[in-house]
Amino acid sequence: MNTSNKTEQHQEQFFQLLRLSMGVTEQKDFVATDEDWQWLHEEADRQSLTGIIYGAVAQLPASQQPPMELLIQWICEADVINGKNELLNQESARLTRLFSEQGRKTAILKGQANARLYPDKFARQPGDIDIWVEGGRDSVINLLVSMGLLDEIPTIADYGKCGKATKSDHDVRLPTTKDGIVVEVHYRPSSGTINPFTNKRQQLWLNAEIMNTEVVEEGFNVPSMKFNLMMQLAHIHYHFFELGIGLRQVCDYFMLLKNSSEEDRWMVSAYLKSFGLRETAGALMWVLGEVLQLDSALMLCEPDSYRGEWMLREIMEGGNFGQYAQRRHQGIWRETFAVRLRHLRMMRFNFQEVFWLEANYWKNIIQTLPERIRRHSFSLDEHKQTKRN
Repeated sequence: MNTSNKTEQHQEQFFQLLRLSMGVTEQKDFVATDEDWQWLHEEADRQSLTGIIYGAVAQLPASQQPPMELLIQWICEADVINGKNELLNQESARLTRLFSEQGRKTAILKGQANARLYPDKFARQPGDIDIWVEGGRDSVINLLVSMGLLDEIPTIADYGKCGKATKSDHDVRLPTTKDGIVVEVHYRPSSGTINPFTNKRQQLWLNAEIMNTEVVEEGFNVPSMKFNLMMQLAHIHYHFFELGIGLRQVCDYFMLLKNSSEEDRWMVSAYLKSFGLRETAGALMWVLGEVLQLDSALMLCEPDSYRGEWMLREIMEGGNFGQYAQRRHQGIWRETFAVRLRHLRMMRFNFQEVFWLEANYWKNIIQTLPERIRRHSFSLDEHKQTKRN
């Protein structure tokens, strides 16, 4: 069997396990060699789906499970993920109470809010805690300082520095806790899309919809399903163009659609074109149908096979948030050239988004030129850490 066919076989095996774990199928007839299992475990790690895929492994008959040494390792990793989810749920509930005492409305975004929707709500591999706090940028930052959660007001230039409080254009990252928990406090509900015109329309909608929250049994608030569908589609859209996305984001969106109402989907679908998300939505619907066999009745729009095949190829090549893409592991100049070339190719996917992505890139280069000269470095990313949510 040639390399291409072997890769296709491995990917189909991976999708089979993913469907079993996500409750799509009950098929437990699974055949894999020791070599296959090693690839499947590594791919689960690349896609940040170690706990999710283990959920399928645990359902297989003993004779069909991985070699004992790998199985024990997998069990330990799944147990760690389980414990981390419990810890993050507790911290999410604590933060919710903390801000409620200050009279602020909150909502947990993405990660822990999504995890509770899975067949096993402790199996999703967690990342940061993202919590939206009512009040807007200045009010929220001043509140954080007054509560002692920030020692000083951070700057956007410092965003991403390990262990420090940092700020982006939509959130503030608090210093990492002693338990290793990273909390991002959002004063805007979403980073939005790249095109400033479609983004403005989307932000107005999201700012209004975020006010509709509900308390869940885990002890924190979550946004409406309409908000989740729109905001997380924009999140996928933004990261797909910037760095890449992985199958964990695809699984999250699958669970959102499975738990949505027809009215939720109709409302979000009506705004796709206006918010600049139509092409990405079409691609994602195709991926969801191909990988997780999503019922067409649950789709936001007609699946787009051309863009969908493109998206799935990038997902499988790059892993979670594109961290394993070859372009991310080269020297700064080669990486910069590879990213520019990728953007050029992606103009066929969505010309407007790539145009604004490149415009923002060169704008940032010019604005930060004095700092780059001061550091004697073209890159300002030396201290940045990849967000894994």
